[in-house]
Formats: sequence, C-alpha cells, structure tokens
Amino acid sequence: MRDPRVSCLTATRLAHNRNSSVSKKRVTAGTAVGGVCAERSFEMKPLSGIRVLDLTKVLAGPMCTQYLGDLGAEIIKIEPLGVGDETRQWPPFRAATGSVFLSCNWNKKSVAVDLKTARGREIVHRLARDSDVVVESFGTGVSGRLGVDYETLRAINDKLIYCSISGFGRTGPLANALGYDVIAQAFSGIMSMTGEPGGGPVRSPFSPVDQTTGTHAASGILAALMNRTKTGEGACLEVSLFETAVAFLGYNLQIFWEKGMLPEKCGSGHESLCPYQAFDASDKPVLLGIANDNLWRRFCKAVEREAWIDDPRFRTNPDRVKNRAATISAVQELIRQRSSEDWVPLLTENGVPCAAINSIADMLNHEHTVARGIVLDYQHPELGALKTIAQPIVFNGAKRTPGSPPPRHGQSTQEVLTFLGYSQGEIDSFARSRVIELAETSSGSGEQG
Repeated sequence: MRDPRVSCLTATRLAHNRNSSVSKKRVTAGTAVGGVCAERSFEMKPLSGIRVLDLTKVLAGPMCTQYLGDLGAEIIKIEPLGVGDETRQWPPFRAATGSVFLSCNWNKKSVAVDLKTARGREIVHRLARDSDVVVESFGTGVSGRLGVDYETLRAINDKLIYCSISGFGRTGPLANALGYDVIAQAFSGIMSMTGEPGGGPVRSPFSPVDQTTGTHAASGILAALMNRTKTGEGACLEVSLFETAVAFLGYNLQIFWEKGMLPEKCGSGHESLCPYQAFDASDKPVLLGIANDNLWRRFCKAVEREAWIDDPRFRTNPDRVKNRAATISAVQELIRQRSSEDWVPLLTENGVPCAAINSIADMLNHEHTVARGIVLDYQHPELGALKTIAQPIVFNGAKRTPGSPPPRHGQSTQEVLTFLGYSQGEIDSFARSRVIELAETSSGSGEQG
C-alpha cells in the first residue's frame, strides 16, 4: 500500500493540472468514420496513478519522462541544487529559462535535492518507496555512489521499474565514456553517411538519437509495467544512445553486409530508390518520393511524360537505380521548368508523394499544421504566453491540450516534502543546511554526478 500522504501528491497534481481530463467521466464511446476516430470530449490518460521518479537531465531522459507524463503519469523530477537540469541554462532564453528545458519538461514537479548528502538520499528513498518507475541517466557508477542504483532502490521497493539511460550502455569497453547525441552520430557511422556527396560530416540538427532513446525508454517502461500487472514483479532495463544509433542503421547495415561496400553520402536521395530525392523547381526545391513502379507511372502521366513508362532505362525501379544519372537528369530538367507551387498541388492530386522543402516557419504556418492541432498555445505563470508541441498521439479523436507547464527549479520541493511527512521545522533545517532548495531561494550553480 502506498503511504496515504504521498498519494495526496497525485490528487494535488490532478487538482492543479487545469487541463487534465483524468477526472472527467467517460461520455460517449465514439465511432470511427472512414478510418478516422470521431472526437470525444475527454483525453485518455492511461498512466493515471503511476508515479515516476525522474533522475535525468538534458534530453533523452526528460523526453522519456515527458512522454510518460503526457500519458497521465505523475512525474517528480529530482534536480541538483543551483541551476538544476543544465538545459535550464542553454540559450536562447525566455526570461532566465532555456528553450530546450521548456520543450521537454511538461507535466513535472521539480524537487531540488542534494543527493550527495545522507538526508538528501533519505528523501529520494522515501519517494522511491511509493513510486512505480525510476528513470536515471547518470554516468556509469554514479548512481551507486549516490545511493540511487537499482539494487539499493529495489531493496526499498521490489516492484520498481528501473530504467537506466546512458551513452554507451552499462557494460563493455566504453561503459564509462560520456555520450551525447552528436557523439553517438559520429561513433556509429551516421555522420559518415550524412550530407552531400564529397562533403564533410553533417550533424542531424534535431538530436534524433537523444529523442529516440527517450522513446525506446518509454516503450520499455510501458512493457515492464504491463509485465508487472501479470507477474507482480519489477524490472531493470537499460537503453543507450549508442544502441539507438546502431538500431537506426538496420537496413543500411543489411545493405552493407550484402554489398560489402561502405555507403556513400547521397544527400536527400536513397541508394535503393530512384527518383527519390530533392529536385530544384524554379523557386525552391521539391522532394519527390517515388518508391515503387506504380508511383513512377502516376508521375509520368501527371507530368505528361508517358514515354518514360516503357523506356527501358526507366521501366522499373532497378532500371532507374542502374541508370540513376540519366533518371535524375531527365526529371531535373523537367522540374526546373515550373515552380513548387505548381508541382506540389499537381503531383499531390495525382497521388504522387511530394513536398516542397519547407522551412520550419513554412511548416508552422501551413494550414495542415493548424488543422491537426499539434502546436499548442499556453500561458506560463511566470514566463507569459508560450507555444509547445503536443504529444504526437491522438487517442479516440480527442483534442490535445497543454498540461502543467515546465516547473521552476525546486518549485515543488516544499509540497513534496510536506506530503512525505516532514515537518516544517525539518524542511527549514534541510534548506538551511543545503540538503534541499526551495523555489524562492534557488540561486547559484551546482552539479551532481
């Protein structure tokens, strides 16, 4: 049984989450019309009642816990004293808060605790006793030194789902190496394949390894929670940036094993498909995604080049790949004659996958982005009007809404310690001795690990 004092935290979260739908009663079942879910008036929060102790920072771990929070879990984010999660200090800023932090710390309570102190560890151990999930991203060996490793916490709560996120995994020659997204892109070979032929290494700028590692962590946690409902047992799982990067290369590696040749940089193209890349229209590039012969025939008819359908150089995809230079030359000569505003509607209407190479501003302003409701507006109590990106899952056709905004550093320290049963005198003593930090006294800098 959970400590009833701690269970009040969940109630408090629901009360303060102005957009939470957990407490709403189910209305109608909803129907699917043409494969589209009819909209319901409530949001599905399947992880309501699940408590997650978040010991992560930067991107992969915070993305994982934000995904879980989007699904209704209560996230208690433990931050070191001082600046807290280092992304709070990554520019650009809204007031003094970094934009990266704002992007991946929704629906969380911030508790500032010094895990290097015995009393700080005691606080986290109390939380672990009544949590369902722990997620950590310390360097290898650090969780043990801080007393928050799996064996220690399992002795407190044997039903815990414990997820460890690292750069290279917890075993092997590089277990102690530090890893960031760009390091994984470089080490895995991804950067050797990225960019234009003859060009230098190019970093994928949206941190795909970090973000997908967070997704893998969340997926593993959900599976472990399901297994716990069947067996009653907790679990320990680990994910790493390195293995996420290697997994990205699944079909590339299969091709390498088959051909025995390192892949060349192919810009926007694809070594197994043609034409499947960007072409310069008269105003800006247009990406064609002709992934099979049926789409090639549609394309040829739409652009009034039906002779290409039976041309032996272009008849099948293997033919076009073999004659890549001729295929690309012919298509490029055609595409440059008109604008992207001409080509994209024409090809889309004829069932040919294509898109203009948009800027992110173009994408945000597009009517489809607006219609899908993926961009959310909200009012932060200290930072004013802000935007964020919704969870990219729609349950039962329900409109997605913002949850609780990213917290101030230590915003919930007082609240959480009170519900853990600490007296105000003890809390004040902890603050004076720098075991904890309360939001109104947060200052300076510090680091755990």
